[in-house]
Amino acid sequence: MMIHIGDAILSLNPLAKYHLTAPTGTDIDNATITWDEGMTPISKADIKAEMERLQVEYNALDYARARESAYPSTKDFMEAYTEKEIGGDTTKWDAYVINYNKTRSDNPK
Repeated sequence: MMIHIGDAILSLNPLAKYHLTAPTGTDIDNATITWDEGMTPISKADIKAEMERLQVEYNALDYARARESAYPSTKDFMEAYTEKEIGGDTTKWDAYVINYNKTRSDNPK
């Protein structure tokens, strides 16, 4: 995912009021920003730097997003845990633990 110009603007000033015209929402160099209601303009250089900072922050969490989608579901956990604790059958629990640990090793921090 590429960081949108608007995300950077609002990160710098959550109360910013503006209109944006750009070939894409990520092309700050070719964007036209009209500041509304007497807003103090934020320079394109500052917006670009914030876009880059937010992109680095977003990319640093790639492992977390990959883990989140790969982990076994909460339903699988509850079913496996319940069968182990109440029914005494650890088959699903053992499979859950293997899948959980594999997800962690396949998606290191």
